[in-house]
Amino acid sequence: MNNADLRRLDREIRATQKKLEAVRRGEWWPLTGRERRAMARALAGGAYRTVRGRNTGRAEQQMDATGSAAETRLNAELMALHGERQRLITEAARAKAAKKSKGWW
Repeated sequence: MNNADLRRLDREIRATQKKLEAVRRGEWWPLTGRERRAMARALAGGAYRTVRGRNTGRAEQQMDATGSAAETRLNAELMALHGERQRLITEAARAKAAKKSKGWW
């Protein structure tokens, strides 16, 4: 295990947590291009329907679904980063234990 690897993972974890919090607040900057296009499409459709005096329920549902999909994606990324960090720590602990047990005799 390298300390630089852990620092890199910690930095990525913090960045992903910031993105997740931003998505939960309804911000668009952490979204992928595909998610942004889906949000813009739903927003434009909802605006059109509002101007025509119609119900915007479906557009709102589409925006909510896109936001929750982005949140799910970021949660999965965060869990994968935590798992990788734990794997590195465990690997280093095993190497340290093996080195200690080898050097005793």
